[in-house]
Amino acid sequence: MTIIDGHCDVLYKMYEKPAIDFYDPLNTELDVSFSKLVKSDVKIQFFAIYLSEKIRQPQFDHYLEYINIFYQNVVSSDRLMPIRSQADLQKVMAGSMRGAVLTLEGADAIRDNPLYTQTLFHLGVRLIGITWNYANWAADGVLEPRQGGFSKKGKRFIKECNDLGIILDVSHLSEQSFWDVADLSQKPFVATHSNAKAVCPHPRNLDDEQIKTLIQKKGAIGITFVPWFVNNNGAAAVEDLVRHIEHIGALGGGGNLVIGSDFDGIDQWIPHLENAGKFDYLAQCLSKYYKDQWIEDFFYRNWLRFLQTNLPAI
Repeated sequence: MTIIDGHCDVLYKMYEKPAIDFYDPLNTELDVSFSKLVKSDVKIQFFAIYLSEKIRQPQFDHYLEYINIFYQNVVSSDRLMPIRSQADLQKVMAGSMRGAVLTLEGADAIRDNPLYTQTLFHLGVRLIGITWNYANWAADGVLEPRQGGFSKKGKRFIKECNDLGIILDVSHLSEQSFWDVADLSQKPFVATHSNAKAVCPHPRNLDDEQIKTLIQKKGAIGITFVPWFVNNNGAAAVEDLVRHIEHIGALGGGGNLVIGSDFDGIDQWIPHLENAGKFDYLAQCLSKYYKDQWIEDFFYRNWLRFLQTNLPAI
């Protein structure tokens, strides 16, 4: 079954360990490698630029290093094509190649410089998560103690991204920051890797009002496989993941549910769902409750419809 996955941290691992080979079929260090994408028929994978907390003062050059890894070591002329536009998306979906969407998780090093934002767009970044868990120049993250929202500069950044055609990602934002995006963004936005707080009360998950707003705004909600976002005690099973899917579906989000695995950003895994080559077990579990057409919507069609509408045309 075709799959689109909206979040992974492969680039972080490859930045930390330059010897990792994305195309080595024997690679065991990556949850997402090319051979694993092929095994599960992951047609499109989003690749995040995530700078570790170990980098005390993130610089724009750090982004460029990740982007260089993406183009030199991940993108392939005959296997994995960068997707920057609706035209690229159509080409990937109609052909034999797989696609890669470049994203940014944490806008710290942009530092309210519109030239940096424009440069990231020109280099292929098509989605930006404004913060990681804490505050930066633009907004407060979900674990920032003061729980504020967007700064004046951050509110201007929302418009800059809207105007350029960069999709905004509200995963990791504080609750007030989420509502600032909902109020100010003129374009649909997404939560690439967040589950339902009503099922598992982790701060990174979304409450029902946030979920309803994402649905109303024609956004996307990426079900994530981080065990402690799935089950309160962290010992999550695939069946627990289904509870999040059911809850969001019951709120009217069947057409907004997508996948945002967070593979390679975790060091614990849901049994039978440890890497990108193991989506079959999830499909089997879902088939007990849902028709194939609905599973296909969740696995790829909802992401596809969102990207067809919200990527730049060319």
